[in-house]
Amino acid sequence: MARFEIVFQGQVQPGTPEDQARARIGQLFQVAGEQLDMLFSGRRIVIKQGLDEAAAAKYRTAIERAGALCSIELMEPAEAVPASALAPAAEPAPTPITSGKAAGKLVPRDEYMAAFADVEAPDFDIAPLGADLQDDYEAPAPLPIDLSALSLAPVGSDMGELKRDLPEVVPNTDHLKLQDD
Repeated sequence: MARFEIVFQGQVQPGTPEDQARARIGQLFQVAGEQLDMLFSGRRIVIKQGLDEAAAAKYRTAIERAGALCSIELMEPAEAVPASALAPAAEPAPTPITSGKAAGKLVPRDEYMAAFADVEAPDFDIAPLGADLQDDYEAPAPLPIDLSALSLAPVGSDMGELKRDLPEVVPNTDHLKLQDD
């Protein structure tokens, strides 16, 4: 079965103000700030991949209704991708700006990311709900510091600096005169 991906390059429909389209797309994909700027940067961004033709058409309709333009492109067949990974999700992902994986290799989303195409990264799974992600905690070993020479001051003691009895210095002002103009 053919699979499609939704590609967005920050183009708005003719006659639609860009700020209005940006606001609607941000609301549609629940993004703002830098993520919204990245969507409208003009670079090729895959919004969603692994869709059948009907689901891809629904995405296109929603994006066009928001005032933007996108394209539906046929994905290259990937033999090693399990069928569960290609099944469309019930709702769009909250962070749509991702690059996909096909056959265990990173598929670059643009020329910048193409530099990382040959990086071998582990395929991590998502931990189940409520799982403890922290490694086992080991208490640190106490440091060998001798504190026997230190003592505590009694309650209510003045812990401030001792006041020194310094003689008062009065500056010599004999050479100063007041003059009326």
